[in-house]
Amino acid sequence: MPGDSEFVSHLLDLLSPLGGVSAKRMFGGHGVFREELMFGLVASGEFYLKTDAENRPEFEARELAPFRYESKDGKITVMSYHLCPEEALDSPHAMQRWAASAFAAAKRNASSRKGKRR
Repeated sequence: MPGDSEFVSHLLDLLSPLGGVSAKRMFGGHGVFREELMFGLVASGEFYLKTDAENRPEFEARELAPFRYESKDGKITVMSYHLCPEEALDSPHAMQRWAASAFAAAKRNASSRKGKRR
């Protein structure tokens, strides 16, 4: 999508107060990272934020859809990323709150994975 680069640049500007945020191209979209943890996903011109059991209810209460994709065999996979609220795309203050929640979910996920590797 031609507008993705501009959209990703806009997101990085909004996220800059968090410090150390970067984007990497992957799977036809972009992953958004901080401290080597992916906490955001840009796909088809939409921005999704990492969710887990702790922060997912807030996304669901606002009816923010999860990221899903269809594999070649027709299987639908739903991932633990939900749409970013519209108002956060225009407000650095709102974006910081939602992005901090997503980054915390990414950290919890990384911690739980480390505990499982023994």
